[in-house]
Amino acid sequence: MGRRPRDEEADRAAIRAAADRLLAGTPLHSQSGKLTASELITESRLRRDVVYRHTDLIQDFQARAKAQNSIPSAMQELADENRQLKSEADDLRGELRQEQASGKTMRMIIAELSLELEQAKAELEGASGVARLPDRR
Repeated sequence: MGRRPRDEEADRAAIRAAADRLLAGTPLHSQSGKLTASELITESRLRRDVVYRHTDLIQDFQARAKAQNSIPSAMQELADENRQLKSEADDLRGELRQEQASGKTMRMIIAELSLELEQAKAELEGASGVARLPDRR
C-alpha cells in the first residue's frame, strides 16, 4: 500500500487562509503572529516540506508582509496598548509605594502619640490629689 497523494489545492487553500489570517493580525495557531515564513507554516498547520513546495504562495505572502511593514496593524495596536498599560502599571506601582510609606509613617506617629497620651494621663493622675472617676462607657 502506498501513500495517498496530497490534495494540492487543499494545501494551497490552507496556505492562503493562513497568510490572510497572519496579515489581518488574527492568527489561530501561531503564537507571535509575526509575518515570517515559519509563522506561515505554523499557522497553516502543514508540514514544512509541503509548504515549501508552494514557493509562489510563500513569495506572495512575503511581498504582502513587506508592503505591510512586517507587522500587522492589529498586532501593532496591541503592542502599543501593551506599552501604554505597562507604563500605567509602573505609575500605579510608584503611587502604591508612596502610599505604603505614608501609611507606615502615620502608624509610627499614631503609636508615638498614643504613648504620649498615656504618659500625660498618668502624670495628671499623679499630680492632682483628685481621684479620677471612671468613664461612663
